[in-house]
Amino acid sequence: MRTLCSIAAFFVLLGSLSHQAPATADPVADQIIALERRALERWGKGDPQGYLDLMSKDETYFDPGVPKRIDGLEALRQYFAPFTGKISIERFELIDPKVQHHGDVAVLTFNIVDYGAQLDGGPKKTARWNVTEVYQKLDGRWKIIHSHFSLIKPDLK
Repeated sequence: MRTLCSIAAFFVLLGSLSHQAPATADPVADQIIALERRALERWGKGDPQGYLDLMSKDETYFDPGVPKRIDGLEALRQYFAPFTGKISIERFELIDPKVQHHGDVAVLTFNIVDYGAQLDGGPKKTARWNVTEVYQKLDGRWKIIHSHFSLIKPDLK
């Protein structure tokens, strides 16, 4: 009986481990993906500060909500300000993140699906994005120096 219980406990433990995100053989990639996940988790709770903390002071930023590139952390802070506390995302799926790095520069690319995405109490939607983040190690910390979000198959009018 004791052996049977031990075997059952082993399979429960094995099952819980298999649901965790697999680690890569690349600690830089693991670190950058973890930074991005934390920022996305905060963003989905209406807190853009997670991304602002990751941005370098001279970052550049593109997304479909702006007609031209945003230059600099202060300009990005102003752009994000109206969204603070107004964004809600029930859950997100980070799809196929890939980090390519050389020295102190790394490029993270991935797709993301935001489920139950809602702005200021409006209707909930599913949003699908292509994302490119360029990181640079500055003063020993990975910072985003360029960010580009684009909608996957946007509604064209």
